Amino acid sequence: MQITDSYIYLENVSFYAYHGVGKQERKVGNTFYITLRLKTDFSKACLSDDVAETVSYADVHNVLAEEMTIPSNLLEHVCNRIAERLFNDFPAIAELSIKLSKKNPPMGADLDAACVEMHCKR
Repeated sequence: MQITDSYIYLENVSFYAYHGVGKQERKVGNTFYITLRLKTDFSKACLSDDVAETVSYADVHNVLAEEMTIPSNLLEHVCNRIAERLFNDFPAIAELSIKLSKKNPPMGADLDAACVEMHCKR
């Protein structure tokens, strides 16, 4: 069997963080969710059953947690920082997609979340 594409997902990872344009957002904070898709070749891990042959989603989560503690005005900026860090820390990642959602943003609208999504190649 030949694996043609392989992805690792982290879906709706929840963080409480302090991102936003308004002072109140950076003071009070909000709930954010990240959905991440990492394109990587884990065919060796399929055979070896060894985490060293893949990208550890626990290690990826640690990067997300660290980056989410750094306040930013824009979700776009947070996504870019996370993407750059993941490409830097995990050479096996060929492409990634990241969606960052801010739950119930303070904008006077009835919506679940405001989101940004980006797709990056190495």
